[in-house]
Amino acid sequence: MPIAMRIGPHFLRNNLFVAPMAGVTDRPFRQLCKKLGAGYAVSEMAASNPRLWASEKTARRLNHDGEIAPVAVQIAGSEPWMLAEAARFNVDKGAQIIDINMGCPAKKVCNVAAGSALLQNEVLVGKILDAVVKAVDVPVTLKFRTGWNRDNKNALRIAQIAQAAGIQMLTLHGRTRADLYTGAAEYDTIAAVKAAVTIPVVANGDIDTPEKAQQVLAATRADAVMIGRAAQGRPWIFREIEHYLDTGTHLPPPQVDEVRQLLLAHLEDHYAFYGEHIGVRSARKHIIWYTQDLLGAEVFIARMNTLNDCAAQWRAVNEFFQEQAQQNSVLQYQNKISGERWAA
Repeated sequence: MPIAMRIGPHFLRNNLFVAPMAGVTDRPFRQLCKKLGAGYAVSEMAASNPRLWASEKTARRLNHDGEIAPVAVQIAGSEPWMLAEAARFNVDKGAQIIDINMGCPAKKVCNVAAGSALLQNEVLVGKILDAVVKAVDVPVTLKFRTGWNRDNKNALRIAQIAQAAGIQMLTLHGRTRADLYTGAAEYDTIAAVKAAVTIPVVANGDIDTPEKAQQVLAATRADAVMIGRAAQGRPWIFREIEHYLDTGTHLPPPQVDEVRQLLLAHLEDHYAFYGEHIGVRSARKHIIWYTQDLLGAEVFIARMNTLNDCAAQWRAVNEFFQEQAQQNSVLQYQNKISGERWAA
């Protein structure tokens, strides 16, 4: 069954977490996932460089108005003093938990020696973790990968450095930086890290069904699971997993009209958060994720991508789902990890 968790003074409803994803886990998406069963969500990555703090993008990422607590903000960078300053800055703006990114495999992040590139320098890792933990009075957590590549895996050493520095929770994506998002996640490495430390460990990677969540929790003995890509266009996966872990049975699939209402409400929140110009464009990826496997999706998506105002986009989505309901369609969602399909 789902287990209530605690990070520092913060009690969580369960051990089902939303992964931080750049350009995806904004406040509207985090809120939706929490309402649909997630116990915890981490913001998309915030830069540690003070020169970027005044930008419009950073200002939006610092907007936590009305967010379901606890507010967790992920920071990235490579300079200990700069990350410490970023942690203090975000706490002043409402962050209740600071998460340090040492897992992002993107070239633009690794090329500035941040994200998973830091795993190549264990001394620097220790300095960063020490600096950030000492800089703030809120819990500090770490997200990382199993190593730089298959020949250089050091997750156990990184975990021990983190625990010694005062990190209060570890999230381990079961791949190396070189793996990017290919191949299968290494759950054995996550299990080894869990056995080696006393702080909570969260398993991340390829968790895309209720059964998989249960299997990963059992195989790794992790305290929680973190879900990323599988929640794109399917935010109700958290309530599905929560119900399955609690009862061993599956929830009935969402009906077409419920998905319509969820998506339309998500869009309204999204537009209010981003405004007209950015909102209509940044909403497209979410709409595609919700609809790409439905009857007539190809034609709908092509037309939707030509719409440049929020009202027209919202109406197009509403009409598309009304057509699905009229045709008595069964919603079919594609598993983003394995390619298998299921009715939802």
